[in-house]
Order: sequence, then C-alpha cells, then structure tokens
Amino acid sequence: MSSLAAPAALAPRRAWLTDLPVLLVAAVWGASYLAAKGITTTHTVVAVLVLRFAVVLPPLVVAGLRQLRALTATQWRGAAVLGLILGGIFLLETYGIVHTSATNAGLIISLTMIFTPLTEAVLERTRPPRAFLAAAGLSVLGVVLLTQGAGFTRPSLGDLLILLAALARTAHVLAMSRMKAVRGADALSLTTVQLGSAVVVFAVLAAAGTGETPWSVAGGFGAREWAGLIFLSVCCTLFAFFVQMWAVRRSSPSRVSLLLGTEPLWAAAVGITLGGERLGLLGLLGGVLVLVGTSWGRRAVG
Repeated sequence: MSSLAAPAALAPRRAWLTDLPVLLVAAVWGASYLAAKGITTTHTVVAVLVLRFAVVLPPLVVAGLRQLRALTATQWRGAAVLGLILGGIFLLETYGIVHTSATNAGLIISLTMIFTPLTEAVLERTRPPRAFLAAAGLSVLGVVLLTQGAGFTRPSLGDLLILLAALARTAHVLAMSRMKAVRGADALSLTTVQLGSAVVVFAVLAAAGTGETPWSVAGGFGAREWAGLIFLSVCCTLFAFFVQMWAVRRSSPSRVSLLLGTEPLWAAAVGITLGGERLGLLGLLGGVLVLVGTSWGRRAVG
C-alpha cells in the first residue's frame, strides 16, 4: 500500500474518534480466527471461502464500478496476479485454522510484521538494524514456545500452514509495493479485482471436487453458521476495508498500522475467553514473546 502524507496532528478528542473504529477493525480481525474455525472443517474450507467472498464482492463492484472501468488492461492483469497470491493466503490460513487453535493462528500470522522487513532487506541488500534482528529472534523463539504448550513436540500441521500463510502475506505485501503494473490504481478497484481473482480460484477448486460444494454447505448452515459467515464477510472484509481507507485519510498510515498491530492480542483474548483455548505455561510465555518481538520489530524499522 503506497504511503500517504500524514495530516496535521489531530486534537486528542478527534484522534480517539478516528482510532476507535480502527481498533474495532483489529478486534474483529482477531475474532475472525475463532469465527472461521467455528464454521469450517477440512472438507468445507473451499466452499466457505466461495460463500464468504461471494457475499462481499457484489457491493464492492457496485461501489467501485467507475474506478474499475478506469483501470488499464495492465492494471487488471497485475491486480489479478496479486489476487492469485491472496487466494493462496486465504487457503493456507483457513486450512491452518482448522488444524490449530485460533490463538496460535492469530499470533503466528503476526510474524508477517517481522518477515516483511527481513525479506525487503534481503532484496535491497541492506542490513536490518540490530534491534530489529533481536526482535526477530525473540519472535521466532516465541513461536517455538507457543506451539509447544503441551510439551516439546512437533508443531501441528495447522501451525505450519499458518506460518506459510505469514510468508505468503509477506510476498503479497512486497508484490503490491514493487509491482509496476498496479501503480496508480486506486485501493478500492485494486482490492475488488484481487478478491474477484481469489473467488475464481476458490470456484475452480470447488468445481474440481475439492471438498463439499458451496451450495451443499450453504444448505446445511444453521443460524450460527450464517452469523459466522456474515461476520467474516461484512465485518472482517467490507467494514474493515472501508474503515482503513477512511482512517488513513484522517490520521496517518503509521498510526493506523500501530492500532491494527493489536490484532494478535485480540485473537488471543477471543480464543481464550470465548473459545475456551488454553496455552499452558510454555505457550503463554511464547505468546508474550511474539507480541513483544513483533511490536519491538515494528518500532525498530520505523
């Protein structure tokens, strides 16, 4: 996402009016792991993803129809490529959530904040600050402990899939910032094309017989499952996207990023209080180290 010039300092009252909706986005994102876990099984991952984005895509198309028409063919192709990466991220995350706890998922995915600057430093052949390297080491140690809550065993399949999702998120962020084809495209149309491309991927997988069909899953949903799906579609996608756009125009990208960085805290809080998840002593220590390491690392690179 391209950087925007930070506006003049906001009055404390006005700043909080902007900060609260962004903090709410971080909270719903944190809750999204438990929500996805509650309505998804190994055999319904693809179907749930089709349904989730089929709900959210039409309003985005209607809201950004003029901007979509203004995209060049090159921008369409670039956004479509980014959408393929995004589809991979959602597949890894959702399959991962099925096989691990919502708490682990929310904390491990936060390693994106460490992986992205590290990868960027490698690509630009620069040396990260020592403080950042120390923070990265602390975060990795935290993940190791987090996945060993029941004693020193191999990480679960879900933990590994979420780790791969964090790496895929890193690739997506770097591709967005470096891909010349999408430069100049507005955020709304870029997001819409990416989600559309991801839905195509999910639809193809569903048509190929990967798990249950979307319509059979939809037919078997009760009120609880539909509530979870609507929450993921409306709150975690539509609401979150528009709040980010609104907040960046009234605050600063750095402030918004700092508030959204509380997502793993909310994931842990929701997983433990509502999901009844338990980390154990090692897991609790690991979770704290991940939060401290990612926060320290984010500050170390500005």
